[in-house]
Amino acid sequence: MSAIEPPLRVAIAGLGFGEKVHLPALRACAHSQPVALWHPRQERLEAACRKAELAGSSDFAALLDDPAVDAVVIATPPAPRFALARQALEAGKHVMLEKPVALCSEDAEELQRLALSNKLTVAVDFEYRAVPLFQQLEALIRSGVLGEPYLVKLDWLMGSRADGSRPWNWYSQRSEGGGVLGALGTHAFDTLHWLVGPTRSLRAQLSTAIQQRPLPEGSLAAGSQAEGTLATVDAEDIALVQLELESPSGDPVPAQMTLASVARRGRGYWIELYGSGGTVVLGSDNQADYVHGFGLWQSQGGEPLRPIEPDPQWAFERTWEDGRIAPVERIHGWWSQAIDQGRPMVPGLGEGILSQRCCDWARNGFCS
Repeated sequence: MSAIEPPLRVAIAGLGFGEKVHLPALRACAHSQPVALWHPRQERLEAACRKAELAGSSDFAALLDDPAVDAVVIATPPAPRFALARQALEAGKHVMLEKPVALCSEDAEELQRLALSNKLTVAVDFEYRAVPLFQQLEALIRSGVLGEPYLVKLDWLMGSRADGSRPWNWYSQRSEGGGVLGALGTHAFDTLHWLVGPTRSLRAQLSTAIQQRPLPEGSLAAGSQAEGTLATVDAEDIALVQLELESPSGDPVPAQMTLASVARRGRGYWIELYGSGGTVVLGSDNQADYVHGFGLWQSQGGEPLRPIEPDPQWAFERTWEDGRIAPVERIHGWWSQAIDQGRPMVPGLGEGILSQRCCDWARNGFCS
């Protein structure tokens, strides 16, 4: 596949995941190149620009005025994401959004209307759609190995926030888009919609196991008296969700989802799909890497589960130490090609809205 000429010139807004993952992914992608960085704190921005040898601006409007910028990756924390994306679309820039795409589905729908009216392409970084064994799983399901789907079970039990001394930050605050629904649930809902079908209804139970965390040095939180004191956590770190999905044939498919970011020695990511013709299981207990370490198993009829060898057609061209970079690079390639060809991006805002709507429903307890 030949490179797009000229490559898509992309600015990155946000220097956490943006600097660690999107920047090397863009540099590795044949279809795009990073041209600028944005961060609201000038000191942080200057350090990143020196290291990356890129231009930068702490003025987002000035960044968007630059004719050398075709598109913007918005990899900030969730709360400012909607306003930045709206500003970029109004300036005529294509956008890639991290997830959750907004704090509510209504905001995501507004972005979709704006993108359509301005004929702009918005990608959503649902990178599991670009992980080889996930792609192989999707191909297996489409080939009919399951028959009619009967039941889906997805467990994602991680210990990334199990340490109660981990400092309080935006992730601790529901109003800022924090919590396990935004971090893991957005991906999980999208995966179920991709592999099986959209959500018809759901019921959820959310809880917060670690209800206070220490303030980091130099920060303040509502209700805290001084640095070093504990601040309240109101974002969920555990979510139990019962869903009814709609299969391609229109039949209801019961599904169960368990998410946790505080599961010490949690079993990792496992999805089990049961149907009239067989069973397929994909999973990994690798807590250190959300991409490497997955295995795939299949059973048809009453036979035991057997491992399925990875199909080389889905393999990445390069193995990175940080496993997140390769699937994000693949998403960048899809986005650049969608822009070049003037066609809708998948995964894009349509998929992001469906996922965000499920998060909204879960926080309300149920939707039926």
